[in-house]
Amino acid sequence: MKWNTSLLSLLLMLCMVFGCKNQDASEQLKNNAVKNQIQYAKGFEIYKYDGFSIVKVTQPWPSATKAFTYILKEKNTIVPDSLKQYTAVNIPIKSIVVTSTTHIPSLEILGVENSLIGFPNTDYISSEKTRKNIDAGKVREVGKNENLNTEVLIDIAPDVIVGFGLNNSNPSLDILQKSGLKVLFNGDWTEQSPLGKAEWIKFFGALYGLDDKANSSFKEIEKEYKQAISLVEKVTNKPTVMSGAMYQDQWYVPQGESWASLFLKDAKANYLWSDTKGTGGLPLPFEVVLEKAQKATYWIAPGDFSSMKQLADSNPHYKEFDAFKNKKVYSYAINKGAKGGIVFFEWSPTRPDWVLKDLIKIIHPELLPDYTTHFYQQLH
Repeated sequence: MKWNTSLLSLLLMLCMVFGCKNQDASEQLKNNAVKNQIQYAKGFEIYKYDGFSIVKVTQPWPSATKAFTYILKEKNTIVPDSLKQYTAVNIPIKSIVVTSTTHIPSLEILGVENSLIGFPNTDYISSEKTRKNIDAGKVREVGKNENLNTEVLIDIAPDVIVGFGLNNSNPSLDILQKSGLKVLFNGDWTEQSPLGKAEWIKFFGALYGLDDKANSSFKEIEKEYKQAISLVEKVTNKPTVMSGAMYQDQWYVPQGESWASLFLKDAKANYLWSDTKGTGGLPLPFEVVLEKAQKATYWIAPGDFSSMKQLADSNPHYKEFDAFKNKKVYSYAINKGAKGGIVFFEWSPTRPDWVLKDLIKIIHPELLPDYTTHFYQQLH
């Protein structure tokens, strides 16, 4: 009888150690209702469980009809059978390849820039910390986004490749996945809300097991952004603003629901195309823009021009605008990295508070008398 009792105890213990873990993990999904940890971003969700997280990228590209689910699991964690169909990543990761400069600031803010071992066309990267690693040969060139060098990537074998897709056709990434590498889609670029873009730092925080650091970093950015909004809360004077420039035969202005337009709204500017619907660039004939914006006080973001002469040489008719005549033209293209990459493109999605403060400094300079802009500078 004692032997039977001992055997029963042993069997129960074995069940607890081995057989019951999957059942417990499955029940965990049902019993531990966990709220999505993401507040502003529309393109991804994070659900935290004991020992693992579920990351859902719901908007990997515009108008996407498919979502991607990733399981980020800590060492010795057994995930439910129902989740084993999805890509699983052991965290914290130790090495990474990212494919957009917008990913670099998140790595640097989290203090994990040394884990970057590959990037497509490293000349685009401007951040000094990461440029030092590139110059020291610690970051390999891995081709171009539309044609990644699969041989190099398979050779360096990063724990994770963070890619992005313009649509459902991503042959390079498909090949890498089939070779056994872990490929995760990142859709930060599809976000239109300033704080929504910035919140993608939490995506990287989850990969490194640095959720708390990512959350606190984002909260600081959110606080700074909201404080900037409060500065202009009682502003009644809203100077008129024009934006964009000619490309081929059309002038492209940011549409009223776009990321760029929302900043101007928050900065209490009277952006002349704020009432248009859409999130992209609206093509207009030059004459239409001239008629509406000739008297605009400010011209913000005139393409990639970095001087008034360069602007005028491109199109002499630009001189007809009051903003040009009064030298009230402000560009993000002057501040560049060592290899010519524009810092704005790299850092502005992660630091919308800097963008907003820059615009407030330009449009309502009396509200930030001692502030020095990060991105926008007056053209001379």
